Amino acid sequence: MSDQTPQQPDAASATEAPRPDFDTMTRDIAEVPAVEVITTVAVHLMSSAAVNLGLAEEGEAHKDLDEARKLIHALAGLVTASATEIGSYHAAPLRDGLKSLQLAFREASIVPDEPGQGPGEKFTGPVFG
Repeated sequence: MSDQTPQQPDAASATEAPRPDFDTMTRDIAEVPAVEVITTVAVHLMSSAAVNLGLAEEGEAHKDLDEARKLIHALAGLVTASATEIGSYHAAPLRDGLKSLQLAFREASIVPDEPGQGPGEKFTGPVFG
């Protein structure tokens, strides 16, 4: 008998997915125009903020105004900073969505922020309905 135990295939390695091809992934992301990356990120921020404002199905279960405030603030910074780079064709709908979220936040808050103090208003200025 041998002192060595036979090597059993590791359960993790047997089910391990093939490693991603990082060279291909890098080339793929390099081909995506900046405007598409910026608008995609903005849409993800908008969607997450809407869920945290309780605007999705079963909204109250996911409502978290602190998280929504952070997301709206980040969205406002992104939209404001990138507006001249992405052009008004892309920036206008993002601004509209941002304003809608800012107003929804004000409506959802038990004690609304003063005009100019709401999420993202540091970048956009006061938002009024």
